[in-house]
Amino acid sequence: MNAPLPQDTHLPAHARARGAVRARFAANRGRSAIADLYEAGGLRLRFPRGTAGCEAVLVNTGGGVAGGDTAALSFHACADADVTLTTQAAEKIYRAQNIAARINLDLVAEEGARLEWLPQETILFDGARLTRDFTLCAAETARVTLLEATVFGRLAMGERDISGLLADRWRLRRAGKLVFAEDLRLEGEIAAILDRKACGAGARATALLLHMSPDAESLLEPVRESLSAAPCSAGASAWNGLLCVRLMSPAPEKMRAALSPLLEILRGRPAPRVWQ
Repeated sequence: MNAPLPQDTHLPAHARARGAVRARFAANRGRSAIADLYEAGGLRLRFPRGTAGCEAVLVNTGGGVAGGDTAALSFHACADADVTLTTQAAEKIYRAQNIAARINLDLVAEEGARLEWLPQETILFDGARLTRDFTLCAAETARVTLLEATVFGRLAMGERDISGLLADRWRLRRAGKLVFAEDLRLEGEIAAILDRKACGAGARATALLLHMSPDAESLLEPVRESLSAAPCSAGASAWNGLLCVRLMSPAPEKMRAALSPLLEILRGRPAPRVWQ
């Protein structure tokens, strides 16, 4: 493990990336398409053709996220729109000095909308510091699927004993009511925390998959049946129109192998094409 960087080391403001994407999607005559788009910094949104609904791929032209960088993401699915948001590749969070990178995701799904946030994995390098804030405002009849998968360390390079910071905050609302709230904070010797039997039992990849819809609870048994054959540790529960799946594994490829059939159950179609 690399030696910690001095706590009084600071990056100048001009060395930090400030990225933003704001997009609104609308349905028109049975088709969903981008209605408004704003891009700033090194973040771009691209739209492959020939996909169900409107599939948007987030691209970070900077190649990764460093300490002090910020990304503000805001996506709005209008009534009856069908929108899938994913990323071009796994996002790399580089070793920080003393300031955490920050990613804010703000989602809105109107009546009858289908909104999916399905990025590829986020990879935390040793010494990375990252805070993420997830918020959702969904209508009663909206269908929303959210995924966040995190890999701790550059495992292919043998980097498993990592330290740093990961702080996640989730606040999901349906019809104005708070239906899911969670705060996660892993700080310091993250590998040692994940090695604890009650925390991760040696896991180096974790995922949280949430599905909100009027029929979410009816999908629990098919999801559990799929998980019974999963090559990683996983569990699922459902209540009040919300289905929650948690997965963890020492190997991220095994976790992804478990996620792909789950997404097909929840979406009724395969994982986004860029996952292939």
